[in-house]
Amino acid sequence: MRADMVRNRGLLVDAARSAFAESGVEVSIGEIAQRAGVAKGTVFRHFASKDDLLAAIMLELLDRLIETADSLRDADDAGQALWELMTAGVEALAGDQAFCEVVGKPSLQNAEVRAAIERFAGLVEVLTARAREQGAIRDDVTGTDIVLLLGGIQQTAAPVLGAHPDAWRRYLALAFDGLAPVHPTKLPHPLPGSLQSALAPAGSAAEG
Repeated sequence: MRADMVRNRGLLVDAARSAFAESGVEVSIGEIAQRAGVAKGTVFRHFASKDDLLAAIMLELLDRLIETADSLRDADDAGQALWELMTAGVEALAGDQAFCEVVGKPSLQNAEVRAAIERFAGLVEVLTARAREQGAIRDDVTGTDIVLLLGGIQQTAAPVLGAHPDAWRRYLALAFDGLAPVHPTKLPHPLPGSLQSALAPAGSAAEG
């Protein structure tokens, strides 16, 4: 790839990352091109569609989360490892509105993004299972619960993040306290083990 093409692709990815993080997936290709200082046609020379550009950004974020989860999977203190993973996850999501939108809308995911989400969810399940086994969290919490909580915590804090960028830490602490193994009431409505199944509409093929 020519040096100018490499440069333009880098500009586009940086501009798209910023635009998606600030405004979500509805940002137009024209705005991304304007932010990058390139012509709109340049975007399509590098990415066939906005979904392809979005996927490239999402995969970067997912790769970071997967790397973090993998580094924590064999930690001696599984409860602390789960806390560190959730902290890293919510911190990343607090600056990336698009990720939460993609997780919540499977139709926006391409195959690579879905596969990366599943890899991440699998690692989270391992960490959650170890935390349950060590008695660090209640015994009815699943990895799917944890993955969904990451986005839920970010969404809870979202209205105040502009004025208080670290407010997500407050709600993360509240949520993590709710995972503690001191609650006498079992959680109602257990979710499927697979994240994709949990997100699928009732009666869809993914639910099976």
